Amino acid sequence: MTVSLEQLQRCHVAVDLGAARTRVYVKGLGLVVDEPSVAAVNTRTGSLIAVGALAEQMTGRTPEYIRVARPVSGGTVVDIEMAQRMLRHLLGDKLRRQLRRKPRLRAAACTPHEADPLAQRATVETLVGLGARRVELVDTLIAAAVGCGLPVEQPTATMIMACGAATTQIAVLSLGSIVTAVRIPVGGNAIDEAIIQHLRQHHELLLPSQSVRPLQLALHGNGLQLTGPALTDIHGRDVATGLARTVQVDTAAVRQAINTPLTAVLDGVGKVLRDCPPDLVADLADRGIMMVGGTALLPGLDQMLRDATGMPVHIAERPDVCSVLGLGAMLDGKIQPMVLNPLAG
Repeated sequence: MTVSLEQLQRCHVAVDLGAARTRVYVKGLGLVVDEPSVAAVNTRTGSLIAVGALAEQMTGRTPEYIRVARPVSGGTVVDIEMAQRMLRHLLGDKLRRQLRRKPRLRAAACTPHEADPLAQRATVETLVGLGARRVELVDTLIAAAVGCGLPVEQPTATMIMACGAATTQIAVLSLGSIVTAVRIPVGGNAIDEAIIQHLRQHHELLLPSQSVRPLQLALHGNGLQLTGPALTDIHGRDVATGLARTVQVDTAAVRQAINTPLTAVLDGVGKVLRDCPPDLVADLADRGIMMVGGTALLPGLDQMLRDATGMPVHIAERPDVCSVLGLGAMLDGKIQPMVLNPLAG
């Protein structure tokens, strides 16, 4: 961790700008914002119409003069001005006034592993535009490991997999630092797209993007496993006629479509284990893999990892908010570094 815990304890607010959701933790108040990273803008006037959950409901349902924007992609801010406006409205006037009273407002933010300097600068500029005098950046993997209770400061190996909307990050941690890690451009969005393409190719059915999550819940009985209902009714629009149509989808075929993008994730796990020192791999055989992130809740994904690696796989208690809760624990001083006594002599 490049930022010391002492520096983080001086921060007043922690922000996790994710591709799917934005979360804000305020020291002394806890988690105050947990909303989708979406904003709806009137292109004629430039005014902001809605942010968060309401803006997400507008996706695919707006007239042409309303644009639904996603200012964050893969944990990287791609539209600084829009991200600032979105955060400003998500925080609300009361909370922003409270934060402005801080004489030197300090903020901490999560950044993806090996984020390039431009991506880091975009995150810093976003928070500076909201009044932060100083911004500390923390690797998402370390923050998530702290948030789900892993002993990251100890000299034992812990393996974490952060399953986000746009990327999947896998790392082995020891002594508060990343030993080896990999970032794969496959996440929940790629899995959603695989389902949409499967239904289009094999059933000539256009599925609205917001219908993918209910479909995954419908598959919850079997997920990536072989148990559960064999057929599921799916509502969509016919490719040829444009009319509404209901088809019965073979869940085994959908399971196969989901497996395809997940192959890259399994390859990433193998790469991390190959690059990891043997002593740490021995620790991982007992401790296993901890999964965090919204996509970690995909039914059967944990069992798929168990079958591929032969290691125990655990899902965090609150996998979707681990990163921001980890930052919050650092801000509140709940994490203490391991103190090494200097050798006498």
